[in-house]
Amino acid sequence: MKTLSLSLLALLLSSSIFSQDSTKVEVPKRIYTTVSISSYSTPEIDGILNDDAWNAVEWTTDYIENQPDENTPPTEQTKMKIAYDDKNIYVAFRCYDAEPENIVKRLSRRDGFEGDWVEVNFDSFNDDRTGFSFTVTAAGVKGDEFISNNGNFDGSYNPIWYVKTNIDTEGWTAEMRIPLSQLRFSADQDQVWGLQSTRRYFRAEERSLWQRLPADAPGFVSEFGELRGLVGLKPQKQLEIQPFILGQQDVYEEERGNPFRDGADTKLNAGLDAKIGITNDLTLDLTINPDFGQVEADPAAIALDGFQLFFQEQRPFFVANSNIFNYSLDNFSPGNLFYSRRIGRSPQGFAQSDNIQYTNQPNNTTIYGAAKFSGKTKNGWSLGVIESVTAKEFVEIIDFDNQTTEQIVEPLTNYFVGRAQKDFNDRNSYIGTMFTATNRDLEDGQFLNFLRRDAYSAGIDFKHNWKDRKYYLEGMAYGSHVKGSKEAIARTQQSLTHLFGRVDAGHVEIDTTRTSLSGTGGRLEIGKASGGNFRAHLGGTWRSPELELNDIGFLRRADEIRQYARLSYQTLKPFGNFRRINAQYRHYNSFDFDGNYNVAEHRLDGFAQFKNNWGIETGFIHKPRNYNVSTLRGGPRFRFSKENINYFFIGSDSRKKFVYSGGYVISEAVDKQFTYLELSARMSYQPTDALNLSIRPVYSKNPNQTQYVATREVNGTSRYITANIEQQTLSAQFRLNYTFTPNFSLQFYAQPFVSTGRYSNFNYITDATADNLADRFQLYNDNQISLENGTYNVDDTENGTTDYSFSNPDFAFSQLNTNLVLRWEYIPGSELFLVWSLNGNAFEQPDNHIASTLTDFVTESRHSNTFLLKATYRFVL
Repeated sequence: MKTLSLSLLALLLSSSIFSQDSTKVEVPKRIYTTVSISSYSTPEIDGILNDDAWNAVEWTTDYIENQPDENTPPTEQTKMKIAYDDKNIYVAFRCYDAEPENIVKRLSRRDGFEGDWVEVNFDSFNDDRTGFSFTVTAAGVKGDEFISNNGNFDGSYNPIWYVKTNIDTEGWTAEMRIPLSQLRFSADQDQVWGLQSTRRYFRAEERSLWQRLPADAPGFVSEFGELRGLVGLKPQKQLEIQPFILGQQDVYEEERGNPFRDGADTKLNAGLDAKIGITNDLTLDLTINPDFGQVEADPAAIALDGFQLFFQEQRPFFVANSNIFNYSLDNFSPGNLFYSRRIGRSPQGFAQSDNIQYTNQPNNTTIYGAAKFSGKTKNGWSLGVIESVTAKEFVEIIDFDNQTTEQIVEPLTNYFVGRAQKDFNDRNSYIGTMFTATNRDLEDGQFLNFLRRDAYSAGIDFKHNWKDRKYYLEGMAYGSHVKGSKEAIARTQQSLTHLFGRVDAGHVEIDTTRTSLSGTGGRLEIGKASGGNFRAHLGGTWRSPELELNDIGFLRRADEIRQYARLSYQTLKPFGNFRRINAQYRHYNSFDFDGNYNVAEHRLDGFAQFKNNWGIETGFIHKPRNYNVSTLRGGPRFRFSKENINYFFIGSDSRKKFVYSGGYVISEAVDKQFTYLELSARMSYQPTDALNLSIRPVYSKNPNQTQYVATREVNGTSRYITANIEQQTLSAQFRLNYTFTPNFSLQFYAQPFVSTGRYSNFNYITDATADNLADRFQLYNDNQISLENGTYNVDDTENGTTDYSFSNPDFAFSQLNTNLVLRWEYIPGSELFLVWSLNGNAFEQPDNHIASTLTDFVTESRHSNTFLLKATYRFVL
């Protein structure tokens, strides 16, 4: 009752905020009128604004401060000019600075945004949602991003453009040449683009804008000013071809007698990427036999809950234009209809035989090729299509008779994704759709009958804004359909995502005769997005028990209905010692389709930034109700005790050469059923403009009295075995970046990781939902359980006979990933990579302490070294 009362209070508060109709500040749109300079000599891009062509256009100035004190004069003023010819847009900046010797010129790789910088943004479709951003630092480092959804910046956009900067007695200047082939715009004779420009004045950590953007604005692109005077622009059809060649050698410790591990492997590879402008609006990206050897390894992690881990996409082909293909299910989890990491995944099968001496298992599935068709048309259509084919993969097996055979571990697979959105209602609304398909060739896959043969998903989504985008209503509905053998569909029903075999589930059950499964999901949300200090939203989601997206999407759990609300407050002006303050209250309630009320969570978060640029973040979470349907892996719902979580982080001024931050997260059940402690810190040191060093250590400790171990049967009764675990995890991320020039850099990354878990006080669940913790389980006594040769034997009935057994679950896992990359962009768009990687992982002695486990790993474990040389050349035709 208390939970429901608090939820009702949140709804009422949100409703009262919705009903307010504070007067919106009317900000007039600024207009800059440019002219063609085709009759002049092309400006030399050297950062010195002395070309005759610049005299053809006027300066625009009167930038206004946006941060920290919105709508006040900036410390230093900025001027901008824009011109164009048949092939390019030209932009010039004059950034005044009374102390030019103090301009901060920190070097970094592309998109580093270190030190003083200035940028220009073009909404070339004038759709109030999308744009192209071009940034340059005072040190001459480029930054470029694609803007989507009225303010989401995507750094994967890497066009070819040219820029130089110069420091003089008045401050610093920047000169840009942006080829029209790198932009998207209509073929209209007389065009109007959205225009914005931002300057970062580093010493005061101040942002000033050409077009004023109120602190309570509903978005970014929709508030742009206008660029006029663009007459007769001809869309430029883009054609870029980028072949690569790669040489790689892997060196590792030889395993005597194993021909697959002879100490070294050598690979020579080549492939091709291409970008073809089908129209000025739509681009076709192609990749043939891609290689991503220069991409950092995923961070190490251990998941004791049994669920799959989500890793961010880092491969350039899939990162580019990824915003178009996004179909995020909600803000609570990484669920999505399209998860590109499925393409090229590790093979899902393994060698199956009783006569295996050695195996050679491929690490990843080969991508034969992929094509991506994407873009946005002038009439408001955002379109995207991805088609990719991955190869059959085989594991080589040498048996004890020294005979070599192969088994298939991944079938030939086709992946397809289609996405479309259409703007309407004067760009205040959109509606979209998405479709995905995964089709596997399983004709010769007797070892792969656990895989689904076909998987499809489809969805629609929409958003409607009204009252100058102050209020919004958005939603989506989607469904899935998977087909396969009886074994594959039965396996799907029993997976952690679904758990149809849950013993207390009255709404689902395993049907071993089925060869298909269909499910649905959706979300509906209404909210206030701008105007005044308050924001709020209300919403709900559902995912039916049969929903399955994991062939090309990502879904941790189906069978859930969730109601949520949020009320937030933000300051619009600095006051006292604060630059800004944000605070919010959130809550959600979760149910399953059997009507069980599983989770209630209330959360209060706050963030404050002080005038000295230090910041603090803190929060408190209370879970008065927490039932988990997956803890016992198909057993009954399990009750976790009431939980309180609090966290606190503090960070120093990020402008300084030495920056540090740190904090803690503490979670605790009221009866000590479990606790969680995490301590983390970050330290960064910039001794010179070219060198940056950083470290991010994280330590966590997670004791739990009811950690799941195994399920066993005795006399027709299931025993759900849990135990007390003492888990400790220590990891760190080290980075060293040395930037010789904006186009020549050295980067080093290392992540050591170690996690240990020791189990004791083994028990079995007696009443999974009992109010008192002591009533939920029964400890085994010393006569019932014994450890022998790494196996626990259990005499459940105490009759002197072992009824069941399970392996000792203690573990000590260590991993080290390192990556050293020397990168040279020798001409725009063409790169040379020299890479060294050292990687290794091992399961150490589980009785070791966390520190000795790490020591043993570093000094004794086997590691592999990879040396890679990769060259690309970008042809622009």
